Amino acid sequence: MSSPALTSSEPAIDPSFENVWDELVWRGLVHVSTDQDALRALLAGPPIVYYCGFDPTAPSLHLGNLVQLLVMRRLQLAGHKPLGLVGGSTGLIGDPRPTAERVLNTKETVGEWVGYLQTQVERFLSFDGENAARMVNNLDWTAPLSAIDFLREIGKHYRVGKMLKKEAVSARLNSDEGISYTEFSYQILQGLDFRELYLQYGCVLQTGGSDQWGNLTSGVDLIHHAEGESVHAIGTPLITNSDGRKFGKSEGNAIWLDSKLTSPYAMYQFWLNTDDADVADRLKVFTFLTRAEIEGVVAAHGAEPFRRIGQKRIALEVTALVHGPDAAAAAIAASEALFGQGDLRALDAETLQSALRELPHADLPAGTPVVNALMETGLVASLSEARRAIAQGGVSVDGVKVPDDAAVVAGSLPGGVSVLRRGKKTLAGVFITGR
Repeated sequence: MSSPALTSSEPAIDPSFENVWDELVWRGLVHVSTDQDALRALLAGPPIVYYCGFDPTAPSLHLGNLVQLLVMRRLQLAGHKPLGLVGGSTGLIGDPRPTAERVLNTKETVGEWVGYLQTQVERFLSFDGENAARMVNNLDWTAPLSAIDFLREIGKHYRVGKMLKKEAVSARLNSDEGISYTEFSYQILQGLDFRELYLQYGCVLQTGGSDQWGNLTSGVDLIHHAEGESVHAIGTPLITNSDGRKFGKSEGNAIWLDSKLTSPYAMYQFWLNTDDADVADRLKVFTFLTRAEIEGVVAAHGAEPFRRIGQKRIALEVTALVHGPDAAAAAIAASEALFGQGDLRALDAETLQSALRELPHADLPAGTPVVNALMETGLVASLSEARRAIAQGGVSVDGVKVPDDAAVVAGSLPGGVSVLRRGKKTLAGVFITGR
């Protein structure tokens, strides 16, 4: 897992807001909710207990989950008490996807992933002070519950007609795939979670993505029917790019919070590629910069967009939040060195290797001719094209111009790698084998 976040410079409460509710609204983090006036008053009053749940359907959280983690942290900074729930039981079921049934993972796999996700959630919360966070696992109260007790105590409060109207359920019912009773029951399990946390800890607010709204209100309704009390839910908007595509996805690949799955360098580069039209929204959602700071960055970016001031600030802030300031600094150094503004030999081996894995690359033995390396990495289509590029003075290895086509790749950079450059911006990596 990555190094701890939120440890070097604790984010501060934005002084321009009297109420954290107003800040959430300004940052565009409220897409749907229960009674807004009641929520605003609730969050302005004495500390409340709130929760957000994360299901272990993968070995890591991703950028979509990061939205929820930062909402949790903002509420905690305002004095409220978070419960971080990792779904050891709901992860065995999986919430219904709009398209097809989930593949059920083994209990051993889910148990292992629970530990990974708990560690990640813990990095974004404080476990000290009067509003210290607490981690919970819903397997603790669902495992001892018999099927008969579940149906008598919980199931009787649900009406099938209303359950069928939930967006994810109705989408699946109208598809060729259909929906199993297992996934159909997911909303009841999530409602059970909210009720249990209400009874155990006095939890009165759940947050989650707006695509989970049916599951969020399941708990609100259950507590109302079973306990006669009113509680609340907030659904954050699904983050999309300015062109409407789902945020954080590229050909089906998520941007993970685990550095083993998405390196700090890859994380930094992802944010560096933010569209100009998305800069202001990303700063609001994914950083702890104040309103005044964000407005300053947006103004500077708008005056000179070619300098990519906004993208660089987002990339720095989010990479530091997720992986720590040292990893963010290393990612920046690698980015600058690869594109001619720093010393490649000054980089640490791990950072350089992870950066090169994001580029076209090849595993080659030491002494491979540069012309062959150019072709193997895809920088040229043929040996003759490689020779022409070298003759024209447009090829370098490890920052040194290649004089002729007799040159070889030695892997002289930290970690036994080399960087091939054709022209100013076309790069590839070579990993020397047999070391």
